[in-house]
Amino acid sequence: MDQDIEIINTQTRIEKIRNFFINSKKKIFFSIFFLALILFSYFGLKEYNSSKKKQLAKNYNLNKIKFEVNGNKAIVSEFIEIINSKDETYSPLAFYFLLDNNLINSKENINKYFNILINDLNLDNEMKNLTILKKGLYNSDFANENELLNILNPLINSESTWKPHALLLMGEYYLSNEQMLKSKEFFQQVLNTKNISPKLRTDVQKTLRTRFKD
Repeated sequence: MDQDIEIINTQTRIEKIRNFFINSKKKIFFSIFFLALILFSYFGLKEYNSSKKKQLAKNYNLNKIKFEVNGNKAIVSEFIEIINSKDETYSPLAFYFLLDNNLINSKENINKYFNILINDLNLDNEMKNLTILKKGLYNSDFANENELLNILNPLINSESTWKPHALLLMGEYYLSNEQMLKSKEFFQQVLNTKNISPKLRTDVQKTLRTRFKD
C-alpha cells in the first residue's frame, strides 16, 4: 500500500513538472534567449574593445615612428583621432606627444584635449589630478587669476598628492605678478599640507626667507 502511494506521489510530481514546462515554455525560452544575448553582448564588447585598443596601439606607434624618422607633421590629424577615441592609455600618450613636440599651438584646442583627458576618461584619481596640474601649468603663462584658480581648485580643495604642487603653482603665479601677500599665503599653505616632500618643503622655506623679508 505504501509503495502504491509513493508511486502515485512520484507520478504526480512528474506530471506537475511536465505541466510546468509545457505552460512556461515561452517564459523559459525567452529567459534563455536574453541570458544568451547578454553573454554574447558582454564577450562581443570585450573582444571589440580589445581589437580597438590593438588598432589604437598600432596607429600610435606607426605615426610616432613616422614623425621621429621624417618629421612628418601629417601625423597630427591621426593623433587627434586617437585623442578623440577617449582611450585611457593612448589618448593621453597621443596628446602629450603632440604637446611636447609643439605640433599643436591653439590654446583653445589644447585646453579642449586636456578636458577630454580630465572629464571623459576613466583615469585613476591621482592620474586625473596630475592631468589637472599639467593643465594648470600650461595655462599659468597666460590665464588670469580666476581662470587659473578654477582649474586648480579641485586639487587645492583635496588631499591629493598633487595638492602641494597646485598651491606652489599659485604661489609662484602671484609672485611673478608681484602680489606678495597672496603669494606668501599660498607658500605658507604648501608648508601646512600633509603630502609635502622634504625637498619641496626646503625649497618653499628658502623662497619665504629670500623673497619675504618680513
